Amino acid sequence: MTERHAIIIGGGVTGLSTAYHLKRLGYGEVTLFEKDGVGAGSSSRAAGISTGLLWTETGVLARKTALRRFREMSRELDGYTFHNEHGCLGLFSPELWPGREALLPLYDEFDVPYQVLSAAKIRRRWPALNPPSDHLGVLDPLGGYSEPPEYLAALTRKVRQLGVRLVEGTRVDELVLAGDRVTGVATSSGVVSADAVVVANYAWILPLLATAGIALPAKTFVHQRYVTKPLATPFVAPPVNADPFLGYVRPADGNRILIGAETPDRDDMKVGDFGFRLDRIEDDPAVLPAVLERFGDFVPALRGAEWETRKVGLLSFSMDGEPILGPFGKVAGLFVGVCFHSGGFSYNPASGYYLAEFVANGRTSIDLAAFSPDRFGAAETAEYLASTVPQRNAARRRH
Repeated sequence: MTERHAIIIGGGVTGLSTAYHLKRLGYGEVTLFEKDGVGAGSSSRAAGISTGLLWTETGVLARKTALRRFREMSRELDGYTFHNEHGCLGLFSPELWPGREALLPLYDEFDVPYQVLSAAKIRRRWPALNPPSDHLGVLDPLGGYSEPPEYLAALTRKVRQLGVRLVEGTRVDELVLAGDRVTGVATSSGVVSADAVVVANYAWILPLLATAGIALPAKTFVHQRYVTKPLATPFVAPPVNADPFLGYVRPADGNRILIGAETPDRDDMKVGDFGFRLDRIEDDPAVLPAVLERFGDFVPALRGAEWETRKVGLLSFSMDGEPILGPFGKVAGLFVGVCFHSGGFSYNPASGYYLAEFVANGRTSIDLAAFSPDRFGAAETAEYLASTVPQRNAARRRH
């Protein structure tokens, strides 16, 4: 019997994780195509923050898988550590708190641990943080963060060891179909046949799917993150998703601080060609001062900090705020994993695992109907894609 062959398009965390889990499931041949180098897209520009305290039953169950696998992979992957020493903290203003409070019964139902902390308790536990007195925090004790370069390097080494054929510097230009089934991909080197194709190339996904006559209501938004130079005194704190301040902050390797920011007034970016590169997007010099003004009182160590790196990436949002993950009902053998918002890194151990289950077994261990690419109608998709949306009006869900 001929060994099955799966092609994965996109060498970010979703593509790498899918390849890793396919081989762990005993799947046959796996080839991963990346048009640049592994992690050259948004994965290397991510914050790596992870929490299981999400907004829907499907999201909560998926993140339970992801956080468990992060802890396991921290032991399995040489050179990688999942930092969950302090958990992951969500911060909420009085205006935002009712929306989070309404989700606490969901966490209770699925045995997801959390702690509600007053501002005073946050300050006592982590003196480096100074939240406003009327704010509340919800601590996810199983959450944490990864250092993206460390994780990408460790996962890349592992997939190579497992026998994945990782082809960098090769762009996939077209999905090849025979009737209602995908049969492979067309690259600059020719057509490569496959039994299954997983599309996980994030910001570039729309022009590629268009070659198969498929559209998804996916939009991309510019995202900026910054890392300080090493600090003079230790910065001890959990990663914080700080929606009241339109951003997040966390410790970074070498006693640094990483901070990330939304660009709420910036319209979605249309990526219409395969040649687009993230290094074309310039760092907006007005963003960092605005972020520091919002975060300055909350994280006093940021005052006067010197900055070492600035990175610009893209976030991918769906029309309804949930990821798009799974098979296309009208094209057999074609699968997609995209629109994880600012949480693609956090989802990846689960998104890769579920995509591998779909490819290898035809089904997943949890019900992922809520993430299905077939849940959107053609008319609403076309209308959404034709629109221009500032980030503040998109479905905002962090990590």
